[in-house]
Amino acid sequence: MSRVAAIDCGTNSIRLLIADVAASDGAPRLIDVVREMRVVRLGQGVDATGEFAQDALDRTLEATRDYAELIRSHGAGQVRFVATSATRDARNRQVFIDGVRDLLGVEPEVISGDEEAALSFAGASSVLPSRGKEPVLVVDLGGGSTEFVLGDADGVIAAKSVDVGCVRMTERHLLGDPPTAEQIAAAEADVDAAISRAAQTVPLARATALIGVAGSVTTITAHALKLAEYSAEAIHGTELDLATAREACTSLLEMTRQDRAALPYMHPGRVDVIGAGGLIWRRVLERMSAATDGRITSVLTSEHDILDGIALSIS
Repeated sequence: MSRVAAIDCGTNSIRLLIADVAASDGAPRLIDVVREMRVVRLGQGVDATGEFAQDALDRTLEATRDYAELIRSHGAGQVRFVATSATRDARNRQVFIDGVRDLLGVEPEVISGDEEAALSFAGASSVLPSRGKEPVLVVDLGGGSTEFVLGDADGVIAAKSVDVGCVRMTERHLLGDPPTAEQIAAAEADVDAAISRAAQTVPLARATALIGVAGSVTTITAHALKLAEYSAEAIHGTELDLATAREACTSLLEMTRQDRAALPYMHPGRVDVIGAGGLIWRRVLERMSAATDGRITSVLTSEHDILDGIALSIS
């Protein structure tokens, strides 16, 4: 059994997974040792300026320093650090890359949207029942981008990453508290255009099931379930009918930030951006229902995603 460490550095959060890798029916299986998430908002302002803000870099490197200590203390033999949407966009990303290398002793990877999608699919599918040759669509709704990946038991069939995410749409459009009808309409136009771009590469109509991953989707699911606190165990594997999921999205979108902050399952770092997450997820659900002529009537939530995919990739 080997011990690995994976770090997923996105636009809104940075996450660490230290896991032991065991064989299960010939396939690697992860046994969690440490799973941690911090909202650092690395992508703060990147959509508008094209650069990392110094305070965002400081927050993220501070978290990386703490993660490096956890990795050392738990004796992980292999480490992979992956950075996604915000780092792809930032002109001054080399400053960040150098800082991470100095702290971790490994070269951070700025991966493409397509690789991000493939890792998300690998992570989600590793813990869900196999549907064999029936294609499933995994959607990873992040802070700066959203990945659409269609795959089956043999792996990825088609994937596309588009630049709409909860942080990006909040900073670009949803400035009101709550957002105005005009702001919502502008954000929906951006999201619809992005889904249409994804559909040019990914045959959405072939999907027989829809799986949502990442923090916006899991928080929306917690809202739909009306949990007394955030519980990954309660959320993972939850199947919601599309109407219930859409209602949860709309509720979060229309709330004030003060009301969102009072929800017992709401992470403070998601309060200002979960409305945009709800808007994006609502449009994905509606477009998937239309693309499949109503064949898809529910959505499954997975707590396992790109972070697990990264760990499996080095096992």
